[in-house]
Amino acid sequence: MTLAIVLAAGSPAASLPTATGETMSERLAAQWRRAGAAEVRMAADLDELAHLARSADGPVVVSGVDLVAHTAVLRHLVTSPVGPTVALVLTDPPTDGRTVLREERGQVVEAGRPEQLAGGTATGIFGGAVRVGREDVPALVAAARAVAAGRLPAGAVAVDPFEGAAPVVRPDRAAGPVVDQLFAALTAQGALVFAQRVRLLVAHRVDEAAGLARAEAAVAAVHEDRAELRLSVKEKDDFFTTFFVSTWSPYVTKGCARLGLSPTAVTMVSVAFAAAAAAMFAAGGRPLLVAGAVLLYLGFVLDCVDGQLARYTRNFSAWGGWLDTMADRAKEYLVYAGLGWGATAAGFRYGWALAIAAMTLQTVRHMTDAWYGVLHDEAARRPKSVGTGGGGIGDRLNAASTRVQADTGSVSYWLKRTVVFPIGERWALISLAVALFDQRVALFAVLTWGVLAFAYTGGLRTLRARWMRVPVLNTLDATLHRDDGPLAARLPVARRPGPLALAVGATAVVTILLVLALGYGEAWPSWTVLLGLVGLLLAAGGAGAAHHGPLDWLVPAALRAAEYLFAIAVGVIGGAPAWLIFGYVFVLTLHHYDLVARLEKRQPAPPLHAATLGWEGRSAVLALTAIAGIVSIGLATLGIYLLVLFMASVVLAWVVRPARAARLPAGAGARATR
Repeated sequence: MTLAIVLAAGSPAASLPTATGETMSERLAAQWRRAGAAEVRMAADLDELAHLARSADGPVVVSGVDLVAHTAVLRHLVTSPVGPTVALVLTDPPTDGRTVLREERGQVVEAGRPEQLAGGTATGIFGGAVRVGREDVPALVAAARAVAAGRLPAGAVAVDPFEGAAPVVRPDRAAGPVVDQLFAALTAQGALVFAQRVRLLVAHRVDEAAGLARAEAAVAAVHEDRAELRLSVKEKDDFFTTFFVSTWSPYVTKGCARLGLSPTAVTMVSVAFAAAAAAMFAAGGRPLLVAGAVLLYLGFVLDCVDGQLARYTRNFSAWGGWLDTMADRAKEYLVYAGLGWGATAAGFRYGWALAIAAMTLQTVRHMTDAWYGVLHDEAARRPKSVGTGGGGIGDRLNAASTRVQADTGSVSYWLKRTVVFPIGERWALISLAVALFDQRVALFAVLTWGVLAFAYTGGLRTLRARWMRVPVLNTLDATLHRDDGPLAARLPVARRPGPLALAVGATAVVTILLVLALGYGEAWPSWTVLLGLVGLLLAAGGAGAAHHGPLDWLVPAALRAAEYLFAIAVGVIGGAPAWLIFGYVFVLTLHHYDLVARLEKRQPAPPLHAATLGWEGRSAVLALTAIAGIVSIGLATLGIYLLVLFMASVVLAWVVRPARAARLPAGAGARATR
């Protein structure tokens, strides 16, 4: 239930007549209703706004009356999935009293008068409307009361979010529309605000009749539905997706919308296409390989269409976002399985080994991608005066990256986006390699490019992370995202050499064990897995330690690598079938991608997370099965157990809990979760 409040205080635009004869305030109220607000109220002043917001039981949208925009712009703000609190950002030239802002990675990190921003680095102007998430409504009420009472901080406010403070904000009580002062005060209250820029559609702020006429003419000149369909395509995507998918996928998106298909339905069709392609790769034969390559490409097109359909129809949900993340990885690893099966059937001894290596590499890469994204977001929220800067290598790399990203369409821009080997390029490479050559070449190609991309991104990100010096794991539940189990919690904490060094050391020990196992096969004595387990458990010493090092964001990825390599080594030593080892690691990746999806949305642990035993508990179980000589039984049993837990967690998290919450009376949900 979204409440929209139109704040008329102090604006000369409130009574301006529009082309339809309504006043601006009347038309804007009607637009908010069409945009999806369940209730629209007019507030004469900030005291009334505070009273209305305090009684709301959902998100609150606040806007001034000087906004002239397509209704779609307002609908996008109401339904934005990027964060609880989102502000409209325009590119209009700043005028007296209007709040300008600077954004990084979609977050508002600085706001105030143009002359007050550091170095004149404004990237946009506040658009006069902000959607405030339910958890930030108390901050909105406090901000309204502060502005009404004139209790705004004077001058610059430079604060550190790791000390419980907010982004850099410079509100000014002396001048400007009241809604601008309210927005500045809201950010000063510590609310994390995301930016929603206006593209293709039209939005302007006006305060006189001539400006109103120009804005209305600009709105009328743009076809709203056509613009929305174009907006369904990501603004900045990768090379293959941009030129070989997005050039025609909007037509598919439009057709799916007319058929009434949901984004989830399209996701499932995409999974079916990928599964069919994997089956054809496993079967082999030139006609089936070519057909599988075509199906894989079409499956990727549908993988893009589900997101485009969600944006076009504004059909967003936490379940849909989670499913899309999980389906992407499941599809890709099913394709690796098909390639491994097909290569082995064609007589290549190491087909499954290549598939296992590709899956392990890609998962560890994704873990570093996810955690670096969190690191970068946290760094963006910190005021620059708090950083260590100073023109070092990190500063230069950051500046170079910013320049390249800003030079959209240049050769360097596309090279930077392509060299990291994104999903579109991976699927394109697999399709071409399989159609032109065979499964073995496809796996070798994926591994080669993947290793080079990992080295490139890992090296640059490590340098930049040392410059950022942001202790990301200290701001999150380290135990959850390390995936520690009960055994790690009971082992003694090692204050030195630190959690990253311990995790990397454990990975090195396990890697040595795997290399020896691959060299000697089943002839290698099974009792040596205990030595590997002891080395692996070194990383458990970091379970209770502080993760405040500049590179400790790499700890989760290092632990994933250590666990996967240990499972593979146990399987090799115990003579388990390669396909079974692949299946077990695949189940582990589902569990870990679930954690990553929750990390990105700051969601709590899965319902049955404690029963997964943790990385060290699972590894100990596998070690015991190796000593007992029943590795295949151990891998199969533990894999099935984890898969059942995963499916049960999915049902509990996305079916049972939402149904139970829907049956609770209003306000009872918060009490029930405490």
